[in-house]
Amino acid sequence: EGQACGLVKNLSLMSCISVGSLSAPVIEFLEEWGLEALEDNARSNVPCTKVFVNGVWMGVHRDPANLVNTIKKLRRKDDISPEVSIVRDIRERELRLYTDAGRVCRPLFIVENQRLLVTKKHIDNLVRGKDDAGQDYKWDQLIKGGVVELLDAEEEETVMICMTPEDLENSRLQSSGIDPHANDGDFDPAARIKATSNVHTWTHCEIHPSMILGVCASIIPFPDHNQ
Repeated sequence: EGQACGLVKNLSLMSCISVGSLSAPVIEFLEEWGLEALEDNARSNVPCTKVFVNGVWMGVHRDPANLVNTIKKLRRKDDISPEVSIVRDIRERELRLYTDAGRVCRPLFIVENQRLLVTKKHIDNLVRGKDDAGQDYKWDQLIKGGVVELLDAEEEETVMICMTPEDLENSRLQSSGIDPHANDGDFDPAARIKATSNVHTWTHCEIHPSMILGVCASIIPFPDHNQ
């Protein structure tokens, strides 16, 4: 139809499309954890954060930071669906939760205290296909075990993602007062892709930097080649 112009979007490697889950368990949890109905809060002057579930304004909450941390812990323990998206917009004072189908999610390693939660034991279990108890150990077990997290495009805006585990090492050195690039020498061929030496609080790490790209972009050998 017409001329071949416009933006072509490629699905990145390892990404998946959410199949959707029931919003009722999420709403029940919110009501248990201090969600205030709109009519109860109509005349209150206390600053509150609006809570939306799949675009519907469900109520307001007075402690959004604690609520977000609790929901993320539940998601990582598989108490709620791993595909649930949790987006906190601090500037707009909004908390948006999505459980619907059709969102593009991609997996990332979870980082806590500047360290990856994935260990060599997880990888060994994955290679063997069994855990120590003899149970099947596959990709789903990494997600349910709170090692890998599925993030959609909107939640990805609210996290800090490092490209490689080396960035985490540099961040740990920087926070302890050591210059991570002190021994790099005058010429560093990888300087362009290294993260700046500011102390970051990373929350996630790429499984591999090439997972950002789709299939088409991954097979382009040089930057001056087209598809």
